Amino acid sequence: MSGRTRIALCAYAATLMAASALTPLLDSAGWLALAALLLAVQFGAGAVGRRVSLARPLTLAFQALVGLMLLTVAFARQEALLGVVPGPDVLARFGELLSQGGQDIERYAIPAPSSPGIELMVIGGVLTVGLMVDALAVTYRSAAPAGLPLLALYSVAAGLAGDSASVLWFLLAAIGYLLLLLAEGRDRLSQWGRVFGGASALRGAQTARSAGAPLAPVRTGRRIGVLALGVALVVPAALPALDGGLLSDSRSGSGSGSGGSTINAVNPLVSLQDSLNQPEDVEVLRYRTSAQDKDGMYLRFVALDQFDGTTWKTSERGVKDVPDRLPQPTGLSSSIATEEVQTNITASDGYRQDWLPMPYPATKVDIDGRWRFEPEGRTLVGDRGQNTRGVQYSVSSLLVKPTSDDLASAPRPPADIVAEYTKVPASLPDVVKETAENITVGARNDYESAVRLQDWFAVNGGFTYDTDVRSGTGVSAITRFLTDKRGFCVHFSFSMAAMARTLGIPARVAVGFTPGTQSADDTMSVSIRNAHAWPELYFEGVGWTRFEPTPSIGSVPDYALPEAPASDPSDPAAPRPSASQAPSEATSTLDTCPADQRQRGECESSAPVQAITPTGSGGSSWQLPLVVLAALVVVVLPLLPVLWRMRLTARRLGSRGRTAEDARARTLQAWLEVLDTAWDHGVPPDDALTARKSAERIVLLGRLEGEAADAVHRIAGAVEQVLYAPRPQTATGLVDDVGRVRAGLSAAAGRWERLRARVFPRSAVRVVWAASARWGALVDRARTAVRSRLPRGLPGLRRPSRQRG
Repeated sequence: MSGRTRIALCAYAATLMAASALTPLLDSAGWLALAALLLAVQFGAGAVGRRVSLARPLTLAFQALVGLMLLTVAFARQEALLGVVPGPDVLARFGELLSQGGQDIERYAIPAPSSPGIELMVIGGVLTVGLMVDALAVTYRSAAPAGLPLLALYSVAAGLAGDSASVLWFLLAAIGYLLLLLAEGRDRLSQWGRVFGGASALRGAQTARSAGAPLAPVRTGRRIGVLALGVALVVPAALPALDGGLLSDSRSGSGSGSGGSTINAVNPLVSLQDSLNQPEDVEVLRYRTSAQDKDGMYLRFVALDQFDGTTWKTSERGVKDVPDRLPQPTGLSSSIATEEVQTNITASDGYRQDWLPMPYPATKVDIDGRWRFEPEGRTLVGDRGQNTRGVQYSVSSLLVKPTSDDLASAPRPPADIVAEYTKVPASLPDVVKETAENITVGARNDYESAVRLQDWFAVNGGFTYDTDVRSGTGVSAITRFLTDKRGFCVHFSFSMAAMARTLGIPARVAVGFTPGTQSADDTMSVSIRNAHAWPELYFEGVGWTRFEPTPSIGSVPDYALPEAPASDPSDPAAPRPSASQAPSEATSTLDTCPADQRQRGECESSAPVQAITPTGSGGSSWQLPLVVLAALVVVVLPLLPVLWRMRLTARRLGSRGRTAEDARARTLQAWLEVLDTAWDHGVPPDDALTARKSAERIVLLGRLEGEAADAVHRIAGAVEQVLYAPRPQTATGLVDDVGRVRAGLSAAAGRWERLRARVFPRSAVRVVWAASARWGALVDRARTAVRSRLPRGLPGLRRPSRQRG
């Protein structure tokens, strides 16, 4: 066995040992066996290339091509030529899988399911690292730098695993790297000649040589290679079975059926403000219920119970299979009056959400699909890509009817609930607690304190409901909200929950929908404008209890009305009845509410039901820089163009203000979006043309027809209006028209052109132009500043004059 072969074996083993650090991230280790096989073939391709004396760059290219073909066979065989040769269809399939994998990463916590998209990401990353290690250590004969890709692979795995990361994973990666270095060192040493170890050793070497046995360095290298290969193949395969010991993950739940797991606790309010200001309303749910009083039929889908000073988010908790009947709600006593109601719900095809909206507390859920139950929040969350799009389900729930006396006489909550749900970050300003104490001074119990907080926000605190306020959910946003007294449901609910926690009252924030609008057939229609956030406070004997601090939104429960037992004559709850009735009437008359009032939020609530983002736990302080660096190099840098393009599209099409100047800006931004979308699909912009001529050019070169062509002309006409008309007419539906243009260009383009428009948009070159312009301006300012500070009479430091004589 040659020295280079031994180094290649150790490089292969080192890559697999470093890749084993990824096993805690997925719920199955089957991907590791496939990765080991594909990696072995890729390393073998490198050995073949070096054997036939290919140039080093050609060897790397040959290995990369083999790796691509291996991924094609494993993940896109049906789209490939002869099942092996990759083409445009294969690249498109890879794009779809990577997109699905990205969505799965956002949706699930550790351990995530081994979906095809995630497996493509993981195995593709391992093959890429293996190619780099083989190139550095074997092809270019420099094993030391090969530790960098190995370190990047381990760092990304450890950073994502968080608490699941173990010293054992680091030791495996380190041992693999040390074996690689040792193999290279032995190979270099063997090139110096025979190994001497005294007379006896010399005689042994001569005897071995006479018998045809290999020399000592060769035997040692073989042993190293066999040992490394055995460790790389056997140890990672056995590691997933080490459950419950050193590698156990305390965040994993235990359930029946397929077993317990955790699904990433996500924050569903990232796109809140953009959705609040969307000009058009969309129905997301329709339901029919046996409840007589529809005002209390809030459809709740998640509870945010963790406040870290930056945002409120859900905790990572164990989930299990949905039981036939859900357990008794936490803290609810049999002495409290309840009524069981039945609700049949249908989600629209355009509504996609991972959490299932249900009345709270649900007692039984009849639904098909891959849904899991999280007991602490009493929520159902989709598993393995399951979401609410078009689902139909039935929910039995309890209508809890506590009285004010029940809440006022509630005993102290259990210590574990108090400890978990009264946590506030150290960064929370003292003014929050001081304000809460001033509002509730004289309150005789937690219930009176809760009602006073609610009414201070909703009635007599001087707050204004305003969806144009700058969003934010951290301590700075709460402080600003308490000072400016302007905000929307997120600010009201988050601030009340934080204040309640400072008073020792367990609190969290629920997210879902207000009851919606009653139709003529007695069904309830829930739209995107019904999405809402409200605080839930815990009272022993009643459980988690809803309050409504947001003015003119939703309905105030009967137990929170002024007939509370508080005898303080200055109790600010006095005007509460009229406030509670107003939103109910407004909600029930949504269909007749003028459009301008609905956009201002004067008719009903609005909140986002769009994309959600994960809230994972961070790694240790020394891992964070490595994780960030590795992510930038491996993932973020190639995706910068598409990420920039998505951000620019969101900014251009987001609603901003309602003045004439705002309407003009929206029109021009929509036109820029059309130009860049056409550019991404192969129709470069021509600044010398008018809007009308540009529209004709886009329709011609983009092969647009029907609605897409009409949409381009409508947007161009709107641009002419805002630029040239004495009294411009405000255009409507620009966002939808931009969507029609994008759909038309995509439909007319080929598959490769569509993929390039999404992944490598041509208009992203504007980033380079903008950066170049900013850099030039910065250099000019710096040069001017330096010259202005130079003494006038100092020779040689100023540019000499070009005048002669």
